[in-house]
Amino acid sequence: MGSLTVRNLSEDVKKRLRLRAAANGRSMEEEIRVLLAEGAAEAPVAAKAASAAKGDKAPATAAAASQILLIISGGIAAYKSLDLIRRLRERHYAVRVVMTKAAQEFVTPMAVGALSGEKPFTDLFDQHSEFDVGHIRLARDNDLVVVAPATADLMAKMANGHADDLATAALLATNSKILLAPAMNPAMWTNKATQRNLKTLLADGVVTVGPNKGEMAESGEAGTGRMAEPLEIVAAVEKLLGGGTGEKPLSGKHIVITAGPTHEPIDPVRYIANRSSGKQGYAIARAAAELGANVTLVSGPVTLGDVPGVKMVRVESARDMLKATEAALPADVAIFAAAVADWRTANEGEQKMKKDGSGQPPKLALVENPDILATVSKLKSKRPALVVGFAAETEKVIEHAKAKLKRKGCDWIVANDVSAEGGAMGGDDNAVHLISATGMEAKVESWPTQSKDGVARQLVARIATELNGKTT
Repeated sequence: MGSLTVRNLSEDVKKRLRLRAAANGRSMEEEIRVLLAEGAAEAPVAAKAASAAKGDKAPATAAAASQILLIISGGIAAYKSLDLIRRLRERHYAVRVVMTKAAQEFVTPMAVGALSGEKPFTDLFDQHSEFDVGHIRLARDNDLVVVAPATADLMAKMANGHADDLATAALLATNSKILLAPAMNPAMWTNKATQRNLKTLLADGVVTVGPNKGEMAESGEAGTGRMAEPLEIVAAVEKLLGGGTGEKPLSGKHIVITAGPTHEPIDPVRYIANRSSGKQGYAIARAAAELGANVTLVSGPVTLGDVPGVKMVRVESARDMLKATEAALPADVAIFAAAVADWRTANEGEQKMKKDGSGQPPKLALVENPDILATVSKLKSKRPALVVGFAAETEKVIEHAKAKLKRKGCDWIVANDVSAEGGAMGGDDNAVHLISATGMEAKVESWPTQSKDGVARQLVARIATELNGKTT
């Protein structure tokens, strides 16, 4: 009878019934029996009065704008999923969780339930969760499906259409967008079978975030395979759902970013410059704004349009850029992605220099430009909590970046290869190394080649994690 009752209800009523059942820790079948026993008309009033008497707050899911189905599969990175649930709930997403059998070896259903606000689903053949065709309901009653971590095994099953447990059955039955956060040993990630499965999933419309490059949980193992950080996944969720439903990770934070080249005039016509396009700095500004930051972008001469929602300050020379940057302070974070010219002419010509027919070029006396990164890093007051520099190198990339980190006094350096082979200068893709100061040592994290937008999102997510870690 209960099953017949549910199927005759409207989708809106069914959704409210599911939320009520979850809030009361009951299955839908049990909740229907309670409603029938108490009287469907009086039950909502009675429940509300009882809740008020206890001083209980309405469950966050009841007011949520978007419903997310989070599938946790069995990998060591499953512990990050607990923080992911917390971050999603902070932004008022409703989170319903499916755990594979292997996932329960790493995190407990009790911990997951405490954070998500309702009991996780674990068994395809559970008589309570399968009431009203549970796995179909889980597959359809959501706005987005997130798999974090997504193991090689689960990706293989998805690519080949397996449905031998609750997680894979829900994934096969869903018509919602799927976001995967892969996590596995580097050898498993680079294996041809995994890459073949990934290619199939991407062709099917699945979206991925990560994996990142770095040290693995196993001793001596390093490479690409680390699950994306929770805030990186949150950013991807918000992008897929068309923006956040609550406060964003960088709301209330002021970030100053420099981008592009500087032009150091020789005379009214000529100048000293470099090949920087400004694309990476502009991408970082967009990513920071998307996560809620108040962004000031100090840009050298580029052909790029203004970034929506960002305060734009356009400058020409290194001295102009330093002045504009100092005027933008105080800030929580300063990111120096601009390729500032190291030198300028000592005496700028007032008129265009002319060839005199001697075949000898004019002698240009050069002086060093102000060091914007070092200046801000060493401020006694108004120094941002996090100062991030960029190191554009053509050789010994990591070695030179480590030296720059120490010399400049900043907190992080993003190093990239801008040689002709690297292709980053002026191009659309980038492969970077994030180098951070950790005590006496410098920690190096190498990221896979990706678009400059991808690098920007990953960097900004890491910044959000750093800032939130210091304030929570």
